[in-house]
Amino acid sequence: MEQDQHNPSEPEPTVLDLYKSVTKDWSSFFNFIRSLWDAGRREEINQALAAVSAHPVVEEKVIEPPRAGYFPWRSSLALLLALGAQGFVEPPNRQGGFALALYLFAAGMLIWAYFKDEWHLPALPAARLTPDPLSTRLLPLILAVILGVFAFMDFGDGKFTLRNTSLWLLSIGLLAYSLWLKTPKTIPAPEPDARRKKMIWTGLVIVVLGISIFYRLSRIDTIPIEPFSDHAEKILDVYEITEGETFIFFERNTGREAFQMYWTLLVVYIFNTGFSFLSLKLGTVLLGLFTLPYVYLLGKEYGNERVAFFALFLFGIAAWPNIISRIGLRFPLYPLFLAPTLFYLTRGLRTRNRNDFILSGIFLGLGLHGYSPFRIVPIFVAIAVFIYFLHARSKETRVQAFWWLILIVVFSILVFSPLMRYWISRPDLFGYRAFTRLSSIEAPLPGPAWQIFLSNLNKGMLLFNWDDGEIWVHSVTHRPALDLVTAALFLLGIILLIVRYIRQRDWRDMLLLVSIPVLIMPSVLSLAYPGENPALNRAGGASVTAILVSALALDGFVSAFGVEKRRQFIAYGLTGILFAASAYSNYDIVFNKFTDAYTHAVWNTAEMGRVISEFEDEYGQTNSVWIVPFPYWVDTRLPGVWAGIPNRDFALFPDRLAETLTIPAPKMFLYWNKDVETEKILKELYPNGKLRRYTSAFEGKDFFIFMIEE
Repeated sequence: MEQDQHNPSEPEPTVLDLYKSVTKDWSSFFNFIRSLWDAGRREEINQALAAVSAHPVVEEKVIEPPRAGYFPWRSSLALLLALGAQGFVEPPNRQGGFALALYLFAAGMLIWAYFKDEWHLPALPAARLTPDPLSTRLLPLILAVILGVFAFMDFGDGKFTLRNTSLWLLSIGLLAYSLWLKTPKTIPAPEPDARRKKMIWTGLVIVVLGISIFYRLSRIDTIPIEPFSDHAEKILDVYEITEGETFIFFERNTGREAFQMYWTLLVVYIFNTGFSFLSLKLGTVLLGLFTLPYVYLLGKEYGNERVAFFALFLFGIAAWPNIISRIGLRFPLYPLFLAPTLFYLTRGLRTRNRNDFILSGIFLGLGLHGYSPFRIVPIFVAIAVFIYFLHARSKETRVQAFWWLILIVVFSILVFSPLMRYWISRPDLFGYRAFTRLSSIEAPLPGPAWQIFLSNLNKGMLLFNWDDGEIWVHSVTHRPALDLVTAALFLLGIILLIVRYIRQRDWRDMLLLVSIPVLIMPSVLSLAYPGENPALNRAGGASVTAILVSALALDGFVSAFGVEKRRQFIAYGLTGILFAASAYSNYDIVFNKFTDAYTHAVWNTAEMGRVISEFEDEYGQTNSVWIVPFPYWVDTRLPGVWAGIPNRDFALFPDRLAETLTIPAPKMFLYWNKDVETEKILKELYPNGKLRRYTSAFEGKDFFIFMIEE
């Protein structure tokens, strides 16, 4: 039998050669897929690529930008002017015109500093070429598809069950296993005292994490102090899971994704906090903390370890992510899943590592189970890949980018599939909440849609440095979303990104710039209710990239002082002062300004809950306790939450008070201190009833207690 003879003079086939042959047209691709069924052909491919796949990762050299060898007075003046400008923006004594003038001077000085090699952003990490044999584990892949289809069909009743959830999770695991690559590890060059430096650096990171935990968990039992109506809905959803209602999408209150409900139930079991406001707050605060590692990794991905450290500190203490985490609603799920999705996407495009796209797709799919504003992230991912596509230098790279996007889409759809099944069954409910803001379904648009959009976009872009809107439940209204230091660095960082992109045309700079308007779109697109824009909860994903930009700018400022020890001492001393000022400002925003404003606006349902609990302690039941509703007063479900009765609404409207005559005493009625009609009816029905005024700890929130004991 004749055998092919190998010509030593011919070059060995490379990964790129195989890739070109496979992806030159659809016919070649499908022929390649069919060839995978042939064990001999698979072995031939593996042997042909074995040498290439075993090679170490090819990495470009990082070239740090030049730095001036003298004291960076232009950079220092630019920062001082920016801080002064932002100071004039801070309420209550705003001077917008003067602030704008100072910012323009700061921008001019910054650009001057840039061209004098003083203030440059840190070098972007080098691109790497990770070998990809284009192989797959065929049997796990086939099983993943089959199990995924069965799981998708079984989700038709809108609930998670042991069967469909097991099939779903197994299909995700098998698909990831079938495509996961063992990649060669890069061995860093040895450095003197590397172990000692690593220990010091790890210690600093742990300290910053500790500070972040303090900012996020301190006084969590009392800040915020009271729940509002949305919390009653969430607690009832969580309670109903224990009753067997394991929904994929919770339809109450215009519909909510399921992630927070199951996460809160886990918190209830672990911390034994019951179906309470504290359980909701503790759960979302933990979700906010879980975002921090990926903020750190993003700092490394867009800069270096020092950028990562700065980003970790600024994000960890920032009032914006802190407040939206403390509220106890789904708000922190947007930045939580945005951060890893963006990190793995960026690193994957930089290193061309298939595994990163798998992980990015998984986190993208998980995020769609979290908070509805995250639905903008699939569009953001597509925009990111398109930006990379436009900057690619070869046709092969563009084709690769297309297949990487397909990989992300496949994994995200598989992870999203339970909710996608519900979406297909009930598109009206799945999209109702979003469309009530985007269209005239619930309320007519107050003007032409394009005019409202442009106005909203303008207000949305100003939320970082000027005005965060008027929604009191998750912000200190009408002040910048970022503190003075972070806000000033953010604008300087945006200018530096623009200048560097014009000169270097790196896709990562463009991606960071584009991320700001794209990630605030869930807030901007509130066309039917423009008063709800800007909203820090719906724009929460932008907090990740905005603070990352601030960290990049700060690193560039520190580097402007060079390597001379005396100037480095000045640089880090100034950084310490900036950190202290930022920490103080954010502490004041959260623990003073926000706390005072929130406490003034929310109702005192905890006090009513204590009154109900005291009644139960004395009489052994609460069936004869009612709260008489009054316009714009308390949600009558919340006192029951405080009393440990999360599944009861205590409301009894005035026209039904007479129905209580047949119920034996003791009875108790709670009503608002301005509800004259209810007081009149109760005194007519129960002439011997006892009336007393409950003096609230909060000014203007007293209520009446009407008791019938015999």
